Amino acid sequence: MDREVEPEYVKKQQKRRWIIGASVVVILFLGVYFLRKSLQGTMEASRVRTAVVEIGDVENTLTASGEIIPAYEQIITSPIRASIRRILITPGTPVEPGQAIVDLDKSLTEIESERYKDQLELKRNSIEQLRMKLNKNLFDAEINDKIKSLNINKLRADFEDARRLQKIGGGTGEDITRAENALKIAELEKKQLENDLSYNRESMGASLKETELGAQIEGNNLKELQHKLKMADIVADRKGVLTWVNENIGSAVSEGEMLAKVADLGSFRIDGSCSDVYSDQVKTGLPVIVKMNETSFRGMITQVRPSIKNGIIEFVVQLDNSKNESLRPNMKVEVFIVTDRSLKTLRVTNGPTFNGKRKQFVYVLKNGIAYRREVEVGLSNFDYVEIKSGLKKGEYVVLTDMSQYENMEEISIQ
Repeated sequence: MDREVEPEYVKKQQKRRWIIGASVVVILFLGVYFLRKSLQGTMEASRVRTAVVEIGDVENTLTASGEIIPAYEQIITSPIRASIRRILITPGTPVEPGQAIVDLDKSLTEIESERYKDQLELKRNSIEQLRMKLNKNLFDAEINDKIKSLNINKLRADFEDARRLQKIGGGTGEDITRAENALKIAELEKKQLENDLSYNRESMGASLKETELGAQIEGNNLKELQHKLKMADIVADRKGVLTWVNENIGSAVSEGEMLAKVADLGSFRIDGSCSDVYSDQVKTGLPVIVKMNETSFRGMITQVRPSIKNGIIEFVVQLDNSKNESLRPNMKVEVFIVTDRSLKTLRVTNGPTFNGKRKQFVYVLKNGIAYRREVEVGLSNFDYVEIKSGLKKGEYVVLTDMSQYENMEEISIQ
């Protein structure tokens, strides 16, 4: 027969269950607490840089480099072989049109010019001699032709006399044949003289034309040399600034060797270059952003060089404001080629936290806690990153490099 359980025993068992249940709850609470602590770090607020998510335009850019070049730069070369006698203007000096820059010793070329003049006079003199000689030959040929005509008339008369004498019995057949042959020979000789006369007339014109052409070439050479002598007065042909000059006084310079550079410092362009990896993207007409220190300039690619050198593609940028006073020749600048653009999109300031991946994790700051969140990134440039998804307007994104906290869901900012 069953015995009733004592009330004290029942109370002990209930109390034991309560203690065990409370212990389990405490242990679970502590486990959750320490788990959250393990996934949460602490960071000093002074080390954190943030940016607010906003609405704006984002341009996708390619990074390149460039150098500021005067839009117009005249390179002055030596038109003759000469030596540098004096430097009249030092680099950096403004120049006016017609102002002399370098004084060259032109004595050798002047001597050569005199030699050309003498050769031209000899040519002209030989033309006159040839003309007189040809005229004499032509005159002699014409006189011989007239003499031969008179001789033919005499032989024709002799032939007629021989025929008349034969009719009256005073001559023989041999006399007639002899007179006839002499007449035919004279007529053939006259044809030969007429042919020579015609040839002399034609050859006279051709010989004179050839000699006159030679004299014309000599005259052109003389004019060319005299023009080079005139150009050897090294002067500026427009207003500008002398940026470089060959200062080696006394040194010999060859024809075509550079002597000076005159630039118009009122207008500039950019000679840019980038890796040939982007050769299929760099095209004429693309917008460009040029950064010089803290100043930005807008422009456009006007020319892409057809050849690639040492893995580098070169291009020319025309600036919208090419006359800005802060532009200086030969300055190195950063060039960003705009290849795409998103208008009125979510954007946030670019920073170390963005690693270039399409999808990545960033930290969003709210009430002193940075929460880890996955975002999708679109276009990017040196200023902004486009946010496709994962963020809302007005939220604050931590821009500081958070790679050492990449496995923490939350970070306390103190």
